[in-house]
Amino acid sequence: MKLELFHNEAAKIWKGITEHSEKPAELLQLELDLYKKLLVFFQVGESCYMIFSFQRLEFDFVSEEVKDVLGYTREEFNVDMIMQCIHPDDRTWFLNCQDAAGAFLRGLTPEKQMKYKLRFDYRMRRKDGEYIRVMQQVVVIHNDDERKILRTLIILTDISHLKKDGNVVMSYIGMDGEPSYLNVNVQNLFLEKNSLLSKREKEVLYLLAEGQLSKQIADSLFISKHTVDSHRKNLLRKTGADSTAELINKAIKDGLI
Repeated sequence: MKLELFHNEAAKIWKGITEHSEKPAELLQLELDLYKKLLVFFQVGESCYMIFSFQRLEFDFVSEEVKDVLGYTREEFNVDMIMQCIHPDDRTWFLNCQDAAGAFLRGLTPEKQMKYKLRFDYRMRRKDGEYIRVMQQVVVIHNDDERKILRTLIILTDISHLKKDGNVVMSYIGMDGEPSYLNVNVQNLFLEKNSLLSKREKEVLYLLAEGQLSKQIADSLFISKHTVDSHRKNLLRKTGADSTAELINKAIKDGLI
């Protein structure tokens, strides 16, 4: 999914969750020491946390540990950055999880909204270019009596040492005696029906971006060099690029890789 479309769809979901309440949300006096104590219940590895405002669609706070997990300073890290860092192949999954989480929370009373931890995993790119698998855990910390979510506490944990591959999953974990719902069947509302590139073309594109030549790509994918060259021509045609260098630049800019 292209980055611009991904960002716009995410913003629509987040705005829908809070529904832009006309009641002015008073500025929270963030009790960060309390949140740090709360993190003990969430951590399973190297973690950072942030507080997200649904009305402003921005982070109210980002912890210094984001540099340990993703390589960015807290001043560098914002909502635009997190959207750019999510692996292109995981963007539709991320949107589907956001939509499912919003639907689940809207079905709860304001009191019960704060008794659930929402958890799902996906891949993110560190500042050094390496992709890691993170588990995102979310807890509502500020809502109103109309069930509108105003702020959430988000914990990002590097779980690459626990899970490198495998199916991505989402769960709703109940606290204070509330029931839990594990491995929720997330409805695929954001499936790209007309993806610009085929699966094989994406594979060729990834390897081109790594600097491999057609013969090397053919060997890696167990196909002929002629087939690789055909895929390369299709990639140029579909993206409107005039050269391999321009193709890779477009692919990075548009979130194709």
